[in-house]
Amino acid sequence: VQLQAYGGGLVQTGGFLRLSCDASGVIFSIDRMGWYRQAPGEQRELVASITRSGNANYADSVKGRFTISRDKFKNTQYLQMNSLKPEDTAVYYCVIVLRSLDTYWGQGTLVTVSS
Repeated sequence: VQLQAYGGGLVQTGGFLRLSCDASGVIFSIDRMGWYRQAPGEQRELVASITRSGNANYADSVKGRFTISRDKFKNTQYLQMNSLKPEDTAVYYCVIVLRSLDTYWGQGTLVTVSS
């Protein structure tokens, strides 16, 4: 199983980006998908997750600005990030958790928000 995250980049405060994450390989029964981020010197934190039934959860810091979605037929997930702030600057990692609880991580994509 491999996850490929892309879509990061440099954006000004108030701008937007859309991250994507493609999962390939033999994947059965994805239970949930999600995005984490890690800023320099900080611990990795959960940004958003979505269950196989479509229920989404968000960190308080991104509620109302970020939207997670998925295309279950393509095993692809997205993170639409609007109204970006400098504190959103981080490396963003996608993750999938199978019903077996096996967990797979993407390689990370850097998001930089300039003030």
